[in-house]
Amino acid sequence: MELRHEFTVPVPADEAWRALLDIERIAPCMPGAAVESFDGETVRGTVTVKVGPITLTYRGTASFQEKDEAGRRMVLSANGKEARGTGTARATVTGELTGTGDGTRVSVVTDLAVTGRPAQFGRGVLAEVGDRLVGRFAECLAGKLADGGTQAVGEDAVADAVRAPAAGSEPASAPGPAAPAARTPAPGTEPLDLVRTAGVPVAKRAAAGAAVAAALAAALAVRRARRRR
Repeated sequence: MELRHEFTVPVPADEAWRALLDIERIAPCMPGAAVESFDGETVRGTVTVKVGPITLTYRGTASFQEKDEAGRRMVLSANGKEARGTGTARATVTGELTGTGDGTRVSVVTDLAVTGRPAQFGRGVLAEVGDRLVGRFAECLAGKLADGGTQAVGEDAVADAVRAPAAGSEPASAPGPAAPAARTPAPGTEPLDLVRTAGVPVAKRAAAGAAVAAALAAALAVRRARRRR
């Protein structure tokens, strides 16, 4: 499936371009991600995903297929496989940068294919998860760029410095100044919790599934009772 997102970071395009090529610097901004090695072209690492009570770790690689500095366009191809399972994940991510005054707009198109347990949520929920993850990533990245990467950035610390709506949606208005936030761990230091990230859509689906299961169980119980008579 294809996912489209846009966000803005408060630095010139040249600086944003260099930052997005620095995988080791920006990887902690992606929830659940951990870099094991990076040679300038290919990164090896893991992504840990939590689905309810189950925690899955995908191990794989990602490499740049294209880096057009003049056109501010990059293409990253990633492949991963469950460390203890048969599930797989594949993604081709195309990013384009456009200068906007003192900031930079980043447009991202992701061609994503997932098999295994996370795929059970379906396109709608995965798209919702993608929207929220890009929002968190954008906020963290904006904070790193704004302060030179000298401190960890929480989800609310730079809410007034970056907007990360899903493509085609109306951007939310920036909140007013907030009190200094306490430092929080980088998003990548804990597993990506799909249920918590997706929130309401997953809860509704889980409730619907439970209702169907309860109805089937009740029907079976009635049938067994009739047979005993």
